[in-house]
Amino acid sequence: MWDLASGKLLRSIMDAHPPGTAILHIKFTDDPTLAICNDSGGSVFELSFKRVMGVRTCESRCLFSGSKGEVCCIEPLHAKTELRDHPITQYSLLAMASLTKILVIGLKPSLKVWMTFPYSRMDPSSVPLLAWHFVAVQSSMNPMLAFCRGDVVHFLLVKRDDSGAIHVTKQKQLHLHYDLINFSWINSRTVVLLDSVEKLHVIDRQTQEELETVEISEVQLVYNSSHFKSLATGGNVSQALALVGEKACYQSISSCGGQIFYLGTKSVHVMMLRSWRERVDHLLKQECLTEALALAWSFHEGKAKAVVGLSGDANKRKAVIADRMVEILFHYAERTLKKCPDQGKIQVMEQHFQAMVPAIVDYCLLLQRTDLLFSQMYDKLSENSVAKGVFLECLEQYILSDKLMGMTAQVMKDLLLHYQDKNLMENMEACIVHMDITSLDIQQVVLLCWENHLYDAMIYVYNSGMNDFISPMEKLFKVIAPPLSAGKSLSDEEVVMGNKLLVYISCCLAGRAYPLGDIPEDLVPLVKNQIFEFLIRLHSSEASADEEVYPYIRTLLHFDTREFLNVLALTFEDFKNDKQAVEYQQRIVDILLKVMVENSDFTPSQVGCLFTFLARQLAKPNNTLFVNRTLFDQVLEFLCSPDDDSRHSERQQVLLELLQAGGIVQFEENRLIPMAEKAEFYQICEFMYEQEHLYDKIIDCYLRDPVRKEEVFNYIHNILSIPGYSVEEKQSVWQKAMKHIKELLLLSPCKAADLIATHFSDQIEGIIKNLQDPFLLFQFLRSLLDPREGINPDMLQLSPCVTEQFIELLCHYNPDQVLETLQVLEFYRLEETIQITQKHLLHEASSYLLEKKGDIHGAFQVMLEQLRSKLLMLTHEDEESTELPLLKDIEDTLMKTIALCRRNSHNLNQQQREALWFPLLEAMMSPQKLSSSTALCPYSESLKSLTMQVLNNMAAFIALPSILQRILQDPVYGKGKLGEIQGLVLGMLDTFNYEQTLLETTTNLLNHDLHWSLCNLRASITRGLNPKQDYCCICLQQYKRRQETADEIIVFSCGHLYHSLCLLSKECGIETKGQMRWTCYKCNSSNKGGKLCENFSELKKGNGTSLAQSSSESLLDSQQIQAFDQLCRLYRGTSRLALLTELSRTHGEKHGLLNVSQGDPVLNSVFQNENFQLHLSPPPFTED
Repeated sequence: MWDLASGKLLRSIMDAHPPGTAILHIKFTDDPTLAICNDSGGSVFELSFKRVMGVRTCESRCLFSGSKGEVCCIEPLHAKTELRDHPITQYSLLAMASLTKILVIGLKPSLKVWMTFPYSRMDPSSVPLLAWHFVAVQSSMNPMLAFCRGDVVHFLLVKRDDSGAIHVTKQKQLHLHYDLINFSWINSRTVVLLDSVEKLHVIDRQTQEELETVEISEVQLVYNSSHFKSLATGGNVSQALALVGEKACYQSISSCGGQIFYLGTKSVHVMMLRSWRERVDHLLKQECLTEALALAWSFHEGKAKAVVGLSGDANKRKAVIADRMVEILFHYAERTLKKCPDQGKIQVMEQHFQAMVPAIVDYCLLLQRTDLLFSQMYDKLSENSVAKGVFLECLEQYILSDKLMGMTAQVMKDLLLHYQDKNLMENMEACIVHMDITSLDIQQVVLLCWENHLYDAMIYVYNSGMNDFISPMEKLFKVIAPPLSAGKSLSDEEVVMGNKLLVYISCCLAGRAYPLGDIPEDLVPLVKNQIFEFLIRLHSSEASADEEVYPYIRTLLHFDTREFLNVLALTFEDFKNDKQAVEYQQRIVDILLKVMVENSDFTPSQVGCLFTFLARQLAKPNNTLFVNRTLFDQVLEFLCSPDDDSRHSERQQVLLELLQAGGIVQFEENRLIPMAEKAEFYQICEFMYEQEHLYDKIIDCYLRDPVRKEEVFNYIHNILSIPGYSVEEKQSVWQKAMKHIKELLLLSPCKAADLIATHFSDQIEGIIKNLQDPFLLFQFLRSLLDPREGINPDMLQLSPCVTEQFIELLCHYNPDQVLETLQVLEFYRLEETIQITQKHLLHEASSYLLEKKGDIHGAFQVMLEQLRSKLLMLTHEDEESTELPLLKDIEDTLMKTIALCRRNSHNLNQQQREALWFPLLEAMMSPQKLSSSTALCPYSESLKSLTMQVLNNMAAFIALPSILQRILQDPVYGKGKLGEIQGLVLGMLDTFNYEQTLLETTTNLLNHDLHWSLCNLRASITRGLNPKQDYCCICLQQYKRRQETADEIIVFSCGHLYHSLCLLSKECGIETKGQMRWTCYKCNSSNKGGKLCENFSELKKGNGTSLAQSSSESLLDSQQIQAFDQLCRLYRGTSRLALLTELSRTHGEKHGLLNVSQGDPVLNSVFQNENFQLHLSPPPFTED
């Protein structure tokens, strides 16, 4: 121990720890007479220093023995001078980290363990790290211990309760993507981490954000590997401690007072955080002024991390930072002007200033230094005209967001002139309505607004600057009133003015300022009274002699009646107990009636809007209005008795809205319904009938209304389906619908059929009898019975007579669709339907029905006769007129006939097949016998081609010799030359050659696949077993241990080997039917609760000189079952043997090439038996 002040050696301690170990750590506690040391044996000792009678002594006490776990890191808690009185310092806490856990103990007043924290398995080469620091948590300072090993940092907060006990709680963990070798606190919020590749990471503890990374490999850090490996004492350390020592650098890094010292091989380096001012200056030196301002503002708002150098309360800190930011802003403005391009287009200069100037405005406003912004900064930027313009335009976004409410008069004047020069009038108007009125030159702004039609800004200036709410209305009325009085259409600009006027009146009556904000509360009643007094003026201030009364209300009604009345309706909502307001309300209503009812200038829609408005007001429970009921009668007469039929729908809609708004109470029902019927207002009638629950009469309304006829079906369906209607009401609607069923069918057969099927299914046959029009009946039945129309016939349960009646009507009106319809219909009788189709000469439909009946030859004869008739027509028709259409018709009929034969040949014997195919072949060949005829010469080739199609199709069902024999026996070909039938014979031979080649190729492929599969299975099943060891897995002795004849060697596919007697002793052998079945003892033991695995085994007799396979019954284990399933999936698909057999059978029947008797050994062989199985076991599997 040395006295650093004098350099004097105070004491040498020889017995502080066991000999043969190296000291890893030695650290003082806050008590200068108490130190802690840790040696390479993993033990921790307390060193107590004393001085008695001038003699210096040291007592050593073992705190932790290395036999319980090797401690390789210790860290006593140190408190700063100002925290020495903290209650937790009296315990002299010590943190220790072993290779498996952390301990926190108290050395005073007596030794006590306060916490044990085991941690999970880590990388054995990672270094345990400990570090204490006092942090402020919930307004109290308490020590926090940081522990890390690997890439996770744990923070443990230590507190002392009132009873004196110490509690340790876990805080948020810090997860990293690198391994640490050092952890140091800079302050309570910032930590510095050193990873295994010597990179420093500055981390903000609370947000876990990485602030900076620094490479320090050039420091050449000193590691403590030699001490951890105890090289000086012979390396007497554990391998685990030596492995940790590879990265240990505990004694090379130390932190104190916000500084971290790093010991290198040639120098010592000090790391510290820059102060806030240094960080800002660093950015300024790099000419990063925008970044410097952003960083300074983050300091100002307290959002920056790792801040050093700011002291005092918040206001003082903000003042210091604000002064520094002002200095930077001055420098920023000068640099902005200096860096401006001297030459080039004006757009380049604008882009430069647009990138620079907004920052000046932004930070001046954030600092609330508008005095600086509009004096020094504005004067500085005004030196450049482009910069000045960009500056003024930058103000707009702050004005619109209400961040800038006022400015100096000079800047405001320049702003208005700038916008006027650049014709940005809309932008200027948007800015004016957000500005403080005291900063505006009212006269200048009013003139500017009126000249440029900035009505919003003009209204704002009048309202806010002069408390004048009437003058803006007068000015706007003067513009829109003359054209409306003259009946002229308004221009787009005048329409905009009128809409603004309506919104302005609405805002004033609602207590809202236009276009933004609210009217001061003390002015709201006054403003409302002024607006009402203005609207109900008898004449305008500058009225002409011919001006009509109430010009302002009249103008607004002509401009937009509905919207003006909506404004009044919203205003009347607020009139409750205000007596004067109620008087205004009645007065306005009287004026409205006088203006609109006594004047013929208004349309029915406008008059209807008025009375709808009145009906809604009168329907309110607290209504105070009075309206003469005769006025409603006049309106009813006006709407229902027009001079002409114009605007019929408009009048009806107006009256309907009036009734729905509550006006129904103003009319007499006995008078309203007849007038509505006379005017053909069927929606009005529906409304009235619905009020009286006369739902059946509503059906008449729909049927008479040409616009809504189609909706009657939905209406009837809803009444009959939706709950909520009485039985009597539904019955009346049902009867009314039945009465008008014919009208419904005429209107839409499809919808009527849907309705009838749903609600009138038991009346269908009666409806059919009453329908006299055959075509209407046909449409109805088609919609009802054809499934393609959307109705399911299965639900109707109709008699077959109805379906047959529909088929007969279909044959009459749409014969082309009969066949397709028969294919989807189900409920009809075949015999009766066949008679119907034959009656109408529909041959294809008759053939289809005969085939469905089972009369295949009858169906074939119908198609054959049709084909013969068409071929006969071909021989007598003129080729120029009908050759191509008739040939196409013949081809279609032939294809359908061939399809009929192919569908049914599979179910017929040879004689029956010949009865189908040979007449068809004869029918096609007979016209060719007349080849000498000139009529057939042009299309004889087409007929030959069609004949070949018949031959190709029949060859699949009729033997080739039979076909050739039939052709050669024909009188025409039998006496003729071979050349006449050469084409037919060669065509058949080509088909034969093709099919023979296909059969041979298929057979070769099947044989190759079968041979490959058998070879693989044989190779697998004959593979020998390979034991893992040459001793028994139970007794662990060589299998040659005994020379007992009764002893056998059992080898399983898993590779385990046993003596049979050993397996019997473990009850792993079961005798069934005189044979032994063995199970592997090891596999069965390790798979408890699972299914017993019975592996293939090998037996070794006597002295073990030969291995013989066990004859016991073999079962598959799970691996073998899985392998077998994979093999099955590999060859899953159509059976090749079945395909080959089918080909053989087919060709045998057709050509006689493979005709073999039943007793032929070829057919009785295993290769002809599809169900034949090879009883082979899959190969045994062995572990590698």
